[in-house]
Amino acid sequence: MSEKALAENHSWARIILIGRNPTWTAVRIVVLVTLTFIVAKFLLIPIRVEGVSMLPTYRQGKINFINALAYRSQGPQRGDVISIRMAGKRVMLMKRVVGLPGEIVAFRDGQLWIDGKPVPEPYVKYPCTWQKAPEKVGPDEYYVVGDNRSMPRADHTEGMAERKRIVGKVLL
Repeated sequence: MSEKALAENHSWARIILIGRNPTWTAVRIVVLVTLTFIVAKFLLIPIRVEGVSMLPTYRQGKINFINALAYRSQGPQRGDVISIRMAGKRVMLMKRVVGLPGEIVAFRDGQLWIDGKPVPEPYVKYPCTWQKAPEKVGPDEYYVVGDNRSMPRADHTEGMAERKRIVGKVLL
């Protein structure tokens, strides 16, 4: 190859890797890294599923993301899968909202009852025999439970979640 052809190939490789203006390329890299950090740290928070309480909807060991902005304008709705901060910044539970503020929640022979009426739950795939006396959800609370109701109720973390502990809505 001639020196001119080698120089042209080298200049194209440089343009592809660095761009025609290295200063703007550096600025773009800094902006992209900053935006990626902000999105990963504050907007879409990764969460790893630990345990079997959300089977079969969410499998153990899988990674999902929490939309931290989902509840800025309105609260969680029945059926939403949310992340609840338990202790510190790293320990969170992933549960489904079944009871809204002010409602009365009960379980009879595994069936969810809200305000004295049965509520269909198509996401519950395993048979359940839970019994739970009616309990009123507080004004700033949500009743949350996992999808795997085949577990004994004593082995399952479920109950009231304060609004201030809800981190966001689980995506995917």
